[in-house]
Amino acid sequence: MTTPFDDEQPKRAGLLSRLRSNFLTGLVVIAPVAMTVWLIWTAIGWIDSVVLPLVPYDFQPEKYIGINLRGIGLIIFLVFTVLVGWIAKGLIGRSLIAFAESFVVRMPVIRSIYSGVKQIAETVFAQSERSFERACLIQYPRKGIWAIGFISTEAKGEVAREAETDDTLLSVFVPTTPNPTSGFLLFFPKGDIIELEMSVEDAAKLVISAGLVYPGGKDPHDMPSEKHPLGKT
Repeated sequence: MTTPFDDEQPKRAGLLSRLRSNFLTGLVVIAPVAMTVWLIWTAIGWIDSVVLPLVPYDFQPEKYIGINLRGIGLIIFLVFTVLVGWIAKGLIGRSLIAFAESFVVRMPVIRSIYSGVKQIAETVFAQSERSFERACLIQYPRKGIWAIGFISTEAKGEVAREAETDDTLLSVFVPTTPNPTSGFLLFFPKGDIIELEMSVEDAAKLVISAGLVYPGGKDPHDMPSEKHPLGKT
């Protein structure tokens, strides 16, 4: 026996729909892996192209095995960098660096370029207190709108003296989406900052994904509400 509603029953997905769904699922799995491998392979090739021409041919493996192995330049670069770092930490290395910098600071244009590059390198690579260690939540650009930020250091010098606040002033970097390397440097009283339990890496993923990737893969609606920023439960 049939009813008037038989035609309204959901139909089983066709072969093309299933193939399309499987293709998209496979693409989601393959794309990140393929992109990561391609970036690493390209970076290694670029380092080889820069380093190997500086190495005498008699010391290159290609002379003895007949082929150019990708990654040899990277290994030479790593060994050379470690050796330079080891020398630079010693008394002789520090003296040589100070002696070389004394000549650089006397050259107007080169001095500006060297100083800028050195500052960037120390900020990015040096393990110091200037690295971001804590993620936080702030109200920006106005009250009632919340943004992810990274606490860098406590404000010092003229900034700390001239700011009209009785609380400790902290410098906070507020990144932009989807490029977290650009953003704004803001100074907030410590009482206006809510420190988060998530790591800096998880907070960066949240910013880059525009709120689609939460720490641990949790949905924001399933997060516990005991520490809600407004104090609600």
